[in-house]
Amino acid sequence: MTQLLTVLSMLFWWVLYSSIGAIVPALIAWLVLRWAERCAVVFNRTYLACLLWNLAGMLLIAGIAMYTGHARPPYGPLLASNALRWVLVLNMFIGAVLLWRLIPRVDAHRIRPASACMAVAIVTAVAFGVATTLAS
Repeated sequence: MTQLLTVLSMLFWWVLYSSIGAIVPALIAWLVLRWAERCAVVFNRTYLACLLWNLAGMLLIAGIAMYTGHARPPYGPLLASNALRWVLVLNMFIGAVLLWRLIPRVDAHRIRPASACMAVAIVTAVAFGVATTLAS
């Protein structure tokens, strides 16, 4: 029973933290998509796509951290590993596909794949900039 409650608690906090963590990327992606598409896009679908992207990213990065044995600080060896780099590339691909498939414009057309890639690239660049600033 204790293990079941532990797993349920972990899932609850994983979804809660992912929901909180998806707000800023969703705002950035929404602004980029409005600019790139020159048309309004639906924010709640942008948030949903960013939430699913965040959930998948947390799973991928936590999985690779546990696989390489660097789940606890210091994270220098994890950041230097090629496995993490490949997982981040896969994460960006997943983000672009999710944004492209889930976000409609207000005229009921899907956003272009290039716009989704641009939004993912800008969200990733901002995230790396914030992470670099906080790490130093």
